[in-house]
Amino acid sequence: MSAILVDSNVILDIFTQDRRWLTWSSQALAKAANESRLVVNPIVYGEVSICFERIEELDEALPSSMFDREDLPFEAAFLAGKAFLAYRRRTGTKTSPLPDFYVGAHAAIRGYRVLTRDVGRYRTYFPKLHLIAPAP
Repeated sequence: MSAILVDSNVILDIFTQDRRWLTWSSQALAKAANESRLVVNPIVYGEVSICFERIEELDEALPSSMFDREDLPFEAAFLAGKAFLAYRRRTGTKTSPLPDFYVGAHAAIRGYRVLTRDVGRYRTYFPKLHLIAPAP
């Protein structure tokens, strides 16, 4: 079964009941769960943790029966660094690698699709990555 790495923005839309994105994110996540294995990594887990006081609450909200937790592969960290370097050379202003680079690199290394509503950096720095995203 193929896997889909779920970006934190989709999960946060659901947890925060985002007015603009709740419907799309909920439907897209449900569809993804029906057709593939869902994956989160420590980057996504950390970003989503802002909605919770305790780790037990987060683990309950992201049940292991629905979301497989995967460590970030070392090859993905290397690729994220290279993508970040390309970003900096294009006059990027951030001084440390951004989460999107780690998520995109993880998916690229493992051959996963990415469920996200924020496609900008993924399309620019990981152009071969298969994205599941809202229509432009």
